Amino acid sequence: MTDIVDNGTVETIGFLAGALTTLSFLPQVIKVLRTRNTRSLSLLMYLLFSLGVFFWLVYGLLIRSPPIIFYNAVTFVLSVVLLLAKIRWG
Repeated sequence: MTDIVDNGTVETIGFLAGALTTLSFLPQVIKVLRTRNTRSLSLLMYLLFSLGVFFWLVYGLLIRSPPIIFYNAVTFVLSVVLLLAKIRWG
């Protein structure tokens, strides 16, 4: 596929995808931090999700992909915030 599309376009698509999926977490993080209500959050889901995002971050580092590194680092922080809120506030 990268033979058809130049690397700049591929990186732009990666950054756009990362921005949209990472930004989708912000409303949930803001809501939880404001209300301290985590009853509807699944502890197991956020444990597994955070671990998965961590491995995506490691993968991005190994292949040296800026969009994967940047957005998975941000998403990891956001998911850990929700995970810790769930543990703290139940």
